[in-house]
Amino acid sequence: MKLTIDDVRSRFIEHFDGTTGSVYASPGRINLIGEHTDYNDGFVFPGAVQQGMIAEIKVNGTRNVRAYSIDLKDYVEFSLDDEKGPKASWARYIFGVCREMMALGVPVEGFNTAFAGDVPLGAGMSSSAALESVYAFALNNMFGENKIDKMTLAKVGQATEHKYLGCNCGIMDQFASVHGKAGSLMRLDCRSGEFEYFPFDPKGYKLVLVNSCVKHELVGSPYNDRRRSCENVAAVINKHHPEVKSLRDADYAMLDEVKNEVSAEDFMRAKYVIGEKERVLAVCDALEKGDYETVGQKMYETHYGLSKEYEVSCPELDFLNDIAKEEGVTGSRIMGGGFGGCTINLVSDELYDNFVKVVKSKFKEKFGKEPVIIDVVIGDGSRKLC
Repeated sequence: MKLTIDDVRSRFIEHFDGTTGSVYASPGRINLIGEHTDYNDGFVFPGAVQQGMIAEIKVNGTRNVRAYSIDLKDYVEFSLDDEKGPKASWARYIFGVCREMMALGVPVEGFNTAFAGDVPLGAGMSSSAALESVYAFALNNMFGENKIDKMTLAKVGQATEHKYLGCNCGIMDQFASVHGKAGSLMRLDCRSGEFEYFPFDPKGYKLVLVNSCVKHELVGSPYNDRRRSCENVAAVINKHHPEVKSLRDADYAMLDEVKNEVSAEDFMRAKYVIGEKERVLAVCDALEKGDYETVGQKMYETHYGLSKEYEVSCPELDFLNDIAKEEGVTGSRIMGGGFGGCTINLVSDELYDNFVKVVKSKFKEKFGKEPVIIDVVIGDGSRKLC
């Protein structure tokens, strides 16, 4: 994390009463594979990154939260007892977390806070989950005697997205932000909540994000429409196979059986999700054998599915994926919800320098701006810094 305690503390002192509080951090995340599977009860394979959010917090003796966004240079004050909450979307994340923690019985009091992040916005690295997680973790520590377990803290962040921002996201982003561990990826079963750490130290390879700098906005129709398609197909399959509660339980044969009962679009969406379920498990097996060629092949398959079946790509991301293929990169795919953001690339050490050079020049030539290269280091989850 390039961001430091002092970056936040200096602004906290400046904007409030000159005293200091407690400082907390939560990371953004990458996801090696398993995209749009979390809300289908499937498997995902994320890891926390070193970039994230840092927040300083101090109790102020009132029922009001006074919050300053350092990055946006914006100040909002709201009452913990106001059911409507603030209008500014960034402040609604904090408000939602406060309300959800209070609903769990945590006696949240008014506080002053300033926060900043170094997760690139719109890059699909879940800056919003980092923001939710840093406040959920902090409020649990400051007011809840750490009695709320980590998975419940992740669900607080998810509920905040659903109820206060209108985005029906799955649990992966918040899970990864809270549970992250340096040097490890995590395979999460989104139905049971069971997870396993997988050591991730790919000798001879680097994980590299290439940020197209195309901003995506997941709140609203595109994301929720995809989710609805999946639920539609699962409901139709369920009529023939009552054991199928979500696409997690379905296979290609079941999908083919209902092809004439669902729209062509819904069929395609479901086909992608069922395939992605299999790819995540194949990647886990490959990682345990140190077989990074298979990991890379599955990443390319995922990109194809996200682009052509789930239709959440864009020309810039497809272009980045094509360059990766042309340059012999082991694996590459869209990362995150889509509609912009990054590709995640598994690049052999000997190809790294040339890949970075070529991708920058070719992308600039076509789209008039350079993509941003982000080297991935897997880091720790939510924690108190001081």
